[in-house]
Amino acid sequence: MKIAVSGFHLESASSLSRVSDLEDFEANAVRGEALVGDYAGTNTVPGGFIDACRDADADVLGGVYTFLGALGPASDAAVDVYASEIAQHLRQTRPDGVLLHLHGATWARGYPDVEGYFLDLARDAIGPDVPLVVCFDYHGNIDARTVEAADAAFAYRKSPHTDMGQTGRRGARCLFDMLASGARPGMAVAKPGLLVPSIFSATSLRPLADILAGARRREDESDHFLDISVMAGFSYADCHNTGFSVLVVAGAGQETAELAAAEVSAELHAARHELYRPLPVYDVSGGVTRARQIAENADKPVVLLEHADRLNDSTYLLAELVERAVPRVAIPFLWDAEAARAAHAAGAGARIRLPIGARSSTEAGPRQDYDCEVLQTGEKIYHISGRMLQGQRVDLGLTALLRIGGVDVSVVSNFAFAIDEDALRVFGQDLGGYDIIVLRSKTHFRAFFEPASEAILIVDTPDHGRADLTSLTYHNLDVADVYPFSDS
Repeated sequence: MKIAVSGFHLESASSLSRVSDLEDFEANAVRGEALVGDYAGTNTVPGGFIDACRDADADVLGGVYTFLGALGPASDAAVDVYASEIAQHLRQTRPDGVLLHLHGATWARGYPDVEGYFLDLARDAIGPDVPLVVCFDYHGNIDARTVEAADAAFAYRKSPHTDMGQTGRRGARCLFDMLASGARPGMAVAKPGLLVPSIFSATSLRPLADILAGARRREDESDHFLDISVMAGFSYADCHNTGFSVLVVAGAGQETAELAAAEVSAELHAARHELYRPLPVYDVSGGVTRARQIAENADKPVVLLEHADRLNDSTYLLAELVERAVPRVAIPFLWDAEAARAAHAAGAGARIRLPIGARSSTEAGPRQDYDCEVLQTGEKIYHISGRMLQGQRVDLGLTALLRIGGVDVSVVSNFAFAIDEDALRVFGQDLGGYDIIVLRSKTHFRAFFEPASEAILIVDTPDHGRADLTSLTYHNLDVADVYPFSDS
């Protein structure tokens, strides 16, 4: 068997002004044998695809794969170029089956449904008979139209996304079953009319964890193949289909898929109030005060989560911590290439005054200069050792570790989330050397930091990803029947 593997991954906060263009995607793109070589054995969706294909003694036809993580919109040109390249690869290679990895929440001004566009072009390239399977991010915004061109679709079941490789294998196994039997499963999508802030989409939080456990029981108790993907959606991408989805693939046919999707969707809708706000949220001052109280008698650091920061350069907590002279604080992976360059030019051991952070927009916080001690500088590249994206290469570009009073800030040139201990280890820092760690991830940090921290305090700020969704303006989503805008 010849199986084509490709993908395009970007989670878009549509209100951000910085657009990811061709050069951004190309810097992270791999093709052909390089795709196979780079991703085989990694805990990623293409890694799961490739490993499952090898287990089935199938030939992998590497197309193109580009992974950008979470940023702002994609340019129309980037969407068109990569969708066309994937389609052209399929025409040229004429595979027996197709495996695609798409995020589900990519936003581009000229494309109402980016992932639907990729799937439509792929289907046009292969015709009606070649099976096509797509795997989405748990935070994808989809509806039935999005997956119309696919034969089956799956999404991660966990956030933090520690099951990306497993998701790829789930999709690949379904593809092989279709190739062996010649039959197509039923597939359905249901929308419960619900938005939640990203911070509350963690799958360990109740009552979401209970609903997901019920979905797993349904699968286990089914007499036929049944796969239920509950997708939390991404509330900061303003699309017509933003919000939770239930995606079901059923070997017993379309009616079974539709029934399961409707029933799980109804459970989500019934629990909408608890799902929207299952944990307390602090303001900046209150969060710092509470963190210091907990840290006084703690054996592990306290996490302050500056969750509304979408581009890793917010300075609300930095300013508060410096002003209050809070000691033993680490702020990893603050995105500021200019500060990294200035610190590198000054050299390790230098003391310089630098503007830090808040470069992406006026919403990113107070912009002010700080007296900094340069502890180290240099290029940093590493491979992720944590459970999520394990094995994937991360290039931070030129970096600097700065000390501002009692706060150690690592500034990086390339955007990256600090989600595990790698963010400290790459700079030679020890988790035990800090009382407070400031993070900007939404849920992915929990895989490592829930057991490694004394407490996690969510701090809300007026940045692009705030917790109060009703403070946001949606132009493409009709909020008339969507919670928290409507409670019907």
